[in-house]
Amino acid sequence: MSKKLVAYFSASGITAKVAGTLAEAAGADLYEIKPEIPYTKEDLNWMDKQARSTVEMNDKAFRPAIADHEAGVEKYDVVFVGFPIWWYVAPTIINTFLESYDFSGKTIVLFATSGGSGFAKTVEGLKDSVAADTVIKEGKLLNGSQSKESLKAWVESLGV
Repeated sequence: MSKKLVAYFSASGITAKVAGTLAEAAGADLYEIKPEIPYTKEDLNWMDKQARSTVEMNDKAFRPAIADHEAGVEKYDVVFVGFPIWWYVAPTIINTFLESYDFSGKTIVLFATSGGSGFAKTVEGLKDSVAADTVIKEGKLLNGSQSKESLKAWVESLGV
């Protein structure tokens, strides 16, 4: 049986709620990916071309600093990585997280929350942030209320 971690970034609390339920369902530890400078409501206004999140997402090389480097991914075989979809991809803080650790030989299963878009090119945008022998699985969108039972069935279906 593999040791699992659910690592997540949540700007508004929606992804955090899903991540907590997923960790319970998967028998996994839970770790929050926190930005060094927390996002404000104004930072997240995607309609404002000068908003922090818009500026960051327009520069795919931008890497927002994370608050700590204490996820301890070396102890895990499988890492579920969750985030809200921003501009059809993962927020660049997810690249920061992935580039902060050695995921060699590990399996990463992505999950996301979204107001309307899917994963699009999310996996493609994250592959360069991990070692070549890291397996990244797209996972699924976990919008709305997720039951522990349905998440447990999903985790079991992954075979991880």
